[in-house]
Amino acid sequence: MKDRILELMKSQHMTQQTFANFLGIAPATLSSIFNGRTKPTLNIVEAVKSKLPGVSTDWLMFGAGSMYQGEENSSSGENPAGGASPLEPVLDFGVSSATPSMDSGQKNIPKEIVKIVDKPQRKITEIRIFFDDQTWESFVPKK
Repeated sequence: MKDRILELMKSQHMTQQTFANFLGIAPATLSSIFNGRTKPTLNIVEAVKSKLPGVSTDWLMFGAGSMYQGEENSSSGENPAGGASPLEPVLDFGVSSATPSMDSGQKNIPKEIVKIVDKPQRKITEIRIFFDDQTWESFVPKK
């Protein structure tokens, strides 16, 4: 299965770091799978299927059939109609039009997603200052 994950990563023209970030898993997890230290889990399969729904689960897990669902020829990276792979629409990274393009072979850079989480206001309960003579002072704010 690790070879099929690697093949899928290469078919998407992604580095290991980019592919791990795209799937939402730690790069170290992907590295340990590729190095044979750990085996791929169901969470990895689910991550691939959620981001790349065109990938055949049977192919990914068992090596049966072709890489893409509904594809007759597993040795080709194209679908039976002769167009691009069924994954292309899912892999739109939304590169800004302000970014100049050097050539058509330039790799897309994924957007960074910032998640803002509302947390309750934190309050300082104590401040400690440590001195070089191995002493310290503690300050507690008044309530």
